[in-house]
Formats: sequence, C-alpha cells, structure tokens
Amino acid sequence: MFDSFLNGAIAGYAIAIPVGAIALLILETGLQRGFWHAFAAGSGAATADLIYATIAATLGVLVAQFLEPIAPILRMVSAAFLVALGLRGLYKTWHARRNQNDANVKAIHASILQTYITLLGLTILNPATVAYFAALILGGMVGGTLTLADKGAFVLGAAVSSWSWQSLIAAIGALAHKHLPPGFRLWTSVVGNVIIMVLGVRILF
Repeated sequence: MFDSFLNGAIAGYAIAIPVGAIALLILETGLQRGFWHAFAAGSGAATADLIYATIAATLGVLVAQFLEPIAPILRMVSAAFLVALGLRGLYKTWHARRNQNDANVKAIHASILQTYITLLGLTILNPATVAYFAALILGGMVGGTLTLADKGAFVLGAAVSSWSWQSLIAAIGALAHKHLPPGFRLWTSVVGNVIIMVLGVRILF
C-alpha cells in the first residue's frame, strides 16, 4: 500500500509541477491578494486533482472514453475562460495603477470562497488531467492487484503532493506580495496575465 501512496505522490507532483496557467494564476493571486487567497486558489486546484485521481482510480477508462468526444468543447471553454481571466487581470492592473488604494480595498474584501471555486472549476475543465490519471491506472501505477486500499493510497498520495506543491506556489506569491514594491507587482501582473492569455490560446492548438 505504501508503494501505491508513493506512486500517487509521484503522479500528483508530475501533474502539478509543470508551469502552466493554473500555477501562474495561483502565483498571480498571491502577488495581488496575499497568502490566504492564493492558498484557496491552490486548494481549489488540488481538490480538482483529488477528484480526478479518485475518478481515475475507480472509473478511469470509462470516463476517459466519455470525455474524448467532447474534448474539443472542453478545450474551447477552458481557453475562453483563461483569456477572459487574463483580460480581467489586465483591467484590474490598469485600474490599480490609476487608483492603488481602491484596488487594495477590493483585494482585501474579495471572496476567498469564490477564488477557491474559480480555480476548482478551471482545473476540472482540463480534460488532460483525468486522461493522465487514467493512463497511470492502466499502466499499473497503483499496483498489480488494484485493491481498494491500493486505490485509496494512490488517491491520497496524489492529493497530498498536489496540495503541497500548490501551497508552496501560494507561499512564494504571498512572500513576493509582502516584499516587492507595488510598482514591480503591477508589472509582474501585466506579464503574468499576458502569459495566462497566451496559454489559453495555446490550448486550442
């Protein structure tokens, strides 16, 4: 069972560590809103990984087959959402430059729950995630016997590793939020949101 937990942890880090739109969104949230909002964003992404790991460990093959026909639609929705988030981030950055005090007040009173739900939904929209976990199950990552305990250990390992990595990104963003001057944070926000939009467009190709 420990081997299954370890395999799950490896799988979780493998899907979480590559820098993509989700990681940038968590980092951006930490830069602009501080640790707890970024932590909520990272927890949302980790929850999606937990959901997909559970599905893959139980019904991975069936779900992968179901998602395959609608994968283009999921890609379009995910791409549109990322581009919209990037545009929204650029608008907020422009507004913050004009009125820094108002922007800070809005950031403080922003809903942590809304941040969590947004990242949860965006990560779930990615059809590659469930296909990735399903491929691991098919490849025997959980173990040859595929017992209930093995599957549970695999899911737990994937969830813990994903959550720990997303939390690290949140902490890095929060530290930068405290120590970087406001002007530098504005420019990093511009760059980050542009990259998020580019990654959204790349999903379509």
